[in-house]
Amino acid sequence: MQSVNIELAASLDFRSYEAYNTLRTNIQFCGKEIQVICITSCTPGEGKSTVALRLSASLAETGKKVLFIDADLRKSILVKSLKVNQAVLGLSQYLSGMNTSEEITYETNVAGLDIIFTGPMPPNPSDLLSNKFFKALLENQRKIYDYIIIDTPPLGLVIDSANVAESCDGAVVVIQADVNSYKFVQKIIKQLEKSNCRVLGAVLNKVESKHQKRYYGKQYKRYYGTAYASAEV
Repeated sequence: MQSVNIELAASLDFRSYEAYNTLRTNIQFCGKEIQVICITSCTPGEGKSTVALRLSASLAETGKKVLFIDADLRKSILVKSLKVNQAVLGLSQYLSGMNTSEEITYETNVAGLDIIFTGPMPPNPSDLLSNKFFKALLENQRKIYDYIIIDTPPLGLVIDSANVAESCDGAVVVIQADVNSYKFVQKIIKQLEKSNCRVLGAVLNKVESKHQKRYYGKQYKRYYGTAYASAEV
């Protein structure tokens, strides 16, 4: 296995840090059988990749061995956002039979966290994510890692996430506050359920600060289920 240095975004503020800790705890309480988790969203820009990566790092902080897979083969910006300054192999190269799983898996400078990047954008991402090589990859990695977190494209645009979900134990939908309608979110959840994947819940993301302040006010109990749902799965 090769190694790579990654740079996570600036340190989290207290509320965000606690939210990710709560998200991690809720994932763990879903049961030991929930090992491979698909993270998706309804539309682009809702913050699913950040949530997936931060969740992975949070799980690794507890001493768990975690593999983060970037399966957004169509439009990933992970290499750039993590400021990776070396050439890396990725998932598309493994799924195409060009490289082995060992060659595309990178140990990071975050203790307990390994990463598989996307690799070059292929012409047939949906087909690759539903082929036997992807399923074999997950089955093999289950024996090595406590958790496998998979970042996938928005399900409101392409079917890739549903293909990935077929091989997962659970799925989490990241929803940006005040962006999507209830009806649209329900449509996305039904698509995941058709993949026979357990929908663990949703993460409400990018809640405005004026609402976050209310969390500490007299409306604590009522608002815990909405704004602070960034920690509720």
